Amino acid sequence: MPREPNAVDFWRGFALITIFINHIPGLYYARFTHGNVSLSDSADLFVFLAGWSVRLLSGVGERRMPTRDLMLRLTGRALELYAAQVLITMIAIALLAASALEFANPLLLEWHNAAAVFHDPVPTHIGLAALTHQLGYFDILPLYVVLMLVAPAFAALDRVAPNAVLPVSLALYLVTLVFRLTLPTWPVPGTWFFNPLAWQLVFVLGFVMAKGDAGAGAFVRRHIVQIRIAALPVVLLGVLIVWFGWWPDPTKVPAPKLFFIADKTFVTPIRLIQFLSLVAVFSVAFPYIRRLGAFAWTRRFMTPLIALFAMLGRNSLYVFCVGSLLSLLAQVVRYVFRGTVGVDTVVVISGILIMAFTAWLAELRERGRKERPVRA
Repeated sequence: MPREPNAVDFWRGFALITIFINHIPGLYYARFTHGNVSLSDSADLFVFLAGWSVRLLSGVGERRMPTRDLMLRLTGRALELYAAQVLITMIAIALLAASALEFANPLLLEWHNAAAVFHDPVPTHIGLAALTHQLGYFDILPLYVVLMLVAPAFAALDRVAPNAVLPVSLALYLVTLVFRLTLPTWPVPGTWFFNPLAWQLVFVLGFVMAKGDAGAGAFVRRHIVQIRIAALPVVLLGVLIVWFGWWPDPTKVPAPKLFFIADKTFVTPIRLIQFLSLVAVFSVAFPYIRRLGAFAWTRRFMTPLIALFAMLGRNSLYVFCVGSLLSLLAQVVRYVFRGTVGVDTVVVISGILIMAFTAWLAELRERGRKERPVRA
């Protein structure tokens, strides 16, 4: 049987749904996602929870996974993510090509950085395999691949010097901001949209905060009430910045400029602090959300909703891959039907239902595998 709904699965499911919605430009319902009133968005939450999940996988105390087994599991997970990225990228390219043929519009071949695939395919396919060429809206998984490739190093460091994990990660982050270090793209010149050298800190923060018996995670748990009180004004300030456009002028801030502007590629301090404040404030929410499912007047709605979000979160890789392809398909549908509110409603409902069906199939397959009798 699948595990009971918990906060990590629930919020990961929430992130998957909002990422699907936000990856459809111009969608009517995108205005209701928290990215419209926040300096951060669901990408931050997805990466943070990925680090948290690695901690849960490694275990603590007597349940701690042997180091060798952990290294193999994390490396295997990275290879699985890489295979998923290659697969969905190839399907996305085929979808763009089929749409261009069907609607006799070659401009569709240039959507989302795909032009090089069709106009200069030889080096571009090498870039796709090497993750140095990424389609727009298909660039989160390459970040996840890189983070999972370096996760064994952080996990090994945590075994021998647990107090060094966060300082090492923070030092790399600060050096990245000061010298604007990033990974280049090829064959189309540019840089990664999600810079792994900076985003690794969000991943490591999730990994560190999940450890509740020592280190930064234990400190946060001991002082969580005070932290939430301090974080609430930060969250509200972020809302005001977005609403009223109080963005720092990049031409007027001192150097190094990345310390004083809001930038997603480098997940700059302004964005990171606001995201951590958001996590602190809303970390109290899940028990109350579950409690809503216990009341007779909300049970019929809240209990299935909690179960849905948790099921999506338990099967995040499958759901994320399908959701990414659905968002691209939705963009084509909106291009054809001009994206009315009615079309957007059908797109969102259909997408969530297909994502839910994907998660259900994954759990059905896993259940069948566990129940299959083992031959002598």
